[in-house]
Order: sequence, then structure tokens, then C-alpha cells
Amino acid sequence: MLLTCKELTKSYGMHTVLDAISFVVNATERIGIVGPNGVGKSTLLRLLVKQEELDSGTITYAPNIEFGYLPQTTPDFYGQSIQDLILASVGNLKLLEEQMHTLEAAMAGAGANQLPSLMEEYAALTTRFQDRGGYELDYKIDSILEGLHLTYLERSRAVETLSGGEKARVGLATLLLRSPEILLLDEPTNHLDFASLEWLESYLSTYQGAVVMVSHDRQFLNKTVSKVFEIDEHSHQLHTYSGNYDAYIEAKQAERKRWEDAYEQQQEEIKELQKQIRINGRQVGHSNRPTRDNDKYAKYFFSQNVQSAVARNVRAAQMQLERIEENPIPKPPELLRVQSQFQTEPIQSQIIVRLEQITKSFGQRKLFEQLNLTITPQTRIMLTGPNGTGKTTLLRLINGDEVPDSGSLQVVEGARIGYLAQEPASLDREKTVIETYKYGQIGYEGEFIGRLLGYGFFRLEDMHKQVGQLSVGQKRKLELACLLAAQPNVLLLDEPTNYISLDVLEAFESALLHFDGPIIVISHDRWFIQRFGGEIWQLVDGRIERGQPGDANTPIPFL
Repeated sequence: MLLTCKELTKSYGMHTVLDAISFVVNATERIGIVGPNGVGKSTLLRLLVKQEELDSGTITYAPNIEFGYLPQTTPDFYGQSIQDLILASVGNLKLLEEQMHTLEAAMAGAGANQLPSLMEEYAALTTRFQDRGGYELDYKIDSILEGLHLTYLERSRAVETLSGGEKARVGLATLLLRSPEILLLDEPTNHLDFASLEWLESYLSTYQGAVVMVSHDRQFLNKTVSKVFEIDEHSHQLHTYSGNYDAYIEAKQAERKRWEDAYEQQQEEIKELQKQIRINGRQVGHSNRPTRDNDKYAKYFFSQNVQSAVARNVRAAQMQLERIEENPIPKPPELLRVQSQFQTEPIQSQIIVRLEQITKSFGQRKLFEQLNLTITPQTRIMLTGPNGTGKTTLLRLINGDEVPDSGSLQVVEGARIGYLAQEPASLDREKTVIETYKYGQIGYEGEFIGRLLGYGFFRLEDMHKQVGQLSVGQKRKLELACLLAAQPNVLLLDEPTNYISLDVLEAFESALLHFDGPIIVISHDRWFIQRFGGEIWQLVDGRIERGQPGDANTPIPFL
């Protein structure tokens, strides 16, 4: 066992996140952690790497075990270059190599008594060095950078000058270069294009250590994990399921059905026992009336026997009811029903947005040159392409957040653009959920609470939580709620499936399918792309290559 966790408990004030959870992680295991946003998945990883303190419980790593952690949001690495991070990442391998050389020198001059123990230690070191790729370090560096599509970046470049996606991939690359015995990954597929996703799936399948990851990418989980840890949002406990994500969903549905059936059966039993007690109790009461003088003794004796039998039945039913009430089957909790439907009116114009001869560069890097694009009311575009080709910049140009170097961009009057950025917005941490949602709208707070609850993203007890208390995924849900409230008639969505849990994701996908207006979506979520339909456009070398209309049964041409 590489890692043993016993009775881990964590609370924030009165809010329990994890309640006495226990598990082990064995060598080469592939474990996916799932659960709704805010349930404690990222908190669990931070506890494992000691970035947060436990309230109680123990976390024990096996001797000499190294872990590596990829957080959900990548640090800026101020003052460091890509090469600095690479050298720091392979430092542990260099240290192992130095220890091996020290042992080699010691063995050369060791006596017969010392040599066996030195050789045993040396064999363990060389095995670790080999398993972690030490003998092919240069090749490993090149292959990881190439696999994550980072070779176009100069290694001398300062990390703080990179885009958010580039920083995330550099962070993942340098973590993989360390080759720790346990990889702890929080949303590792965010910011990866198709080629990088496939490479990472292949890399993890042959990784020599264990992998524990939080992910909302259904296809990625299906291809990479063999065990699922679910953190229950009601009990705050951890449940283990064998198999991949599809196997987990199947097991959960069967488990829920058994629970519902057992609960209904017990409720029927309670009703039947209460009915017996009520009817038989009345019969006992009626039998207690005084005997008449002309009643015969035998008749009286028989009635008393019947009365005793009925009383025994009443007592037996009462005892059975008491046993049930001491340890009842709890009612299955209400499932959070997400109702994220857009309310909007279509635009009458046949041309919503027109880009003509657009050119845009950043420094020496030219993204677009004389780009032309027309968006109509029927436009439904899934925009794909390798990272760094300008997909996000194109959406920001249409939204007015960037200005083209040359060319013209026209947006029809009456277009209400709803833009969801790739990274969660910098929301005011001091404001509450309901204050953030109702900002800029006119109405009563009760009305806004009802509307927000209606979406199914939050519960009543969440309304007055401060934004600073929310997880990244919960902040993303708040952004989606604000987007719905704005009633846009044009949608520009940049990686909308990042950070949000699978229950919300499927409802949001349904809302997009019924949206009556133009949509441009950037996504690398293969499952989402197959459900979205519409046209697939690929941005390559500053130009758009149009694909064929897709449907759920058509394979994605860029996988």
C-alpha cells in the first residue's frame, strides 16, 4: 500500500465536508474521484498533500514514497522560466543519481560484512531510478513536452507570460517529469486539446505509479480509471466502486433503485402495522364492556380468550413498529433537478455578426490574417483546433474584449451576447451567492432566490454563502446562473464543461440543444462535442476549416 487514510474528517465552521472517510491506494491503481461541485473532492487532494489541516484522522504514506500534485488552478510561477521548472522537476532524479554514485564508491571500498546491505540499498535505488525514467531523461523531457504540445514554446520563456492553458500544460508536464510514486491530479484534462488528451490517456495507462484524480471528463474517466471514489453530498462519506465511470453510473442506478424499493417496502409495512394496531385496539376496547347477567359462562370465557389473542397481536405489532422506528431505512434524498433552460427571443436579422479581413497578432505571433466570418441565427459552431491557435482570442474579439489590428467587426443591434470565459471570472469574494446573482437586475430578493433555486444549481442553504467559500466548480455554476438570468440571444462559450460536475453538465448540454439562437463553443470534451451537433470548425494557421454537420453517431474528425 502506498497510501493509507483512516477516519479523515474536515469541516469549515458548521459545514462538514468530509466525515470519517477511510481508503487505501495501492501501487499502479487508477482511481477517479467524483461527486457534485463543492462536495470536497479538491479539499481531499489538498489534505493529502498537507495544504490543509485535518480536523481528525490520519494520512500515512509508505516509506520513501513521493507524491506529486496538480492543483485545479495553476500557479503563476513568477520569475521562473520553463527551463527552470524542468530542472527543478528532474532534481529528484538527479538526487537519486548522486545517491547511486555515492553508493558505488562505498561498495568499491566496502568490506565483506558491509557489502550485502550496500548492494541491497543500491538495487532499490536503481529500481526507483529506472522506474522513474532516469536512464532516458532527455528523451523523457522531449516526449512529454511534445505530447502536451509545448515544443513551440522557448524554454527560456518566463512562465508568467504564458496563457492560462499554456501554464496548465507546463505545470502538468513538469509534474510528470518528476515521476512520483503517486500522482494526485485535479482536473488534469482542462486546457488539453484532442491530441494532448489522447497522449495523456496513453501515458497514464503505462505509468509505473498510482494515479488519483478528480475529473469531470466522462470519456477520460472511462479510458483511464479502474476504480471510482464517490464523495456523497449528504453523508459526506466516501463510497468505492469498481470499474470505470460507466460501471460506476450503472452501479449507482442499481443502488438507488434498491434503496427506493427497500424504503417503499418499509413504509408499506409501517402503514400495515399502524392499521393493525388501530383496528385491533378498537376491538380490544369493545371487548372490555361488562357482561350481561344472561350471558352464559362459556360464551364469556370464549370472548375473553379472543380478547387476549387480539391484545397479543396488538402488542406484537407495537413491538415490530418500535423496532423499525429505532433503526428505520432513511428516505432517499431528493435528487437535485437541474432546470437550466435559456429564456430568450430570437433576433430577426439574418446576419448577427460579421468579421471582414480581420488581422490580429500578439508580438511576433500572428493569429489571424484577413479572417472572414459570418454568424447567422442558425449558426451552431463547435470550434476546435490545437491549443494556441487563437480560438479564445476569436471569441474575445466578437465579445469586444479584444480589438483587431485591422479589418472590421459588426454586431447587429439587439444582439445580447452571453460570454462564458475559459477561466471562472474574478467574482467578489465578499458578496453572497444571491447578491452576486441579482446584481444588475431589478426585483425582490425572494423572487431571485426562487429563480436561482429553480435552476437547480444551488440549495436554499447556499444562498447566503460568500463567494469566497465556494469551490471553483460552484463559482462556475454561479456564472452559468448569471448567464441564464441575462437572457442572451447569442452564446459564446469557451470550454463550458470545465470545472462543472457531471449532473449539471448533462442538464446544461440539454439547455444548449434547445437554445434558439447562434452558438459558438470552444471545447475539447469529446462526449460534449458528440452531443452538441452542428458544424465542427477547426482553426488552423489563422484560417477556419469547416467540417461536416455532426450528430451523436458521427465520430469527431479531429480525434
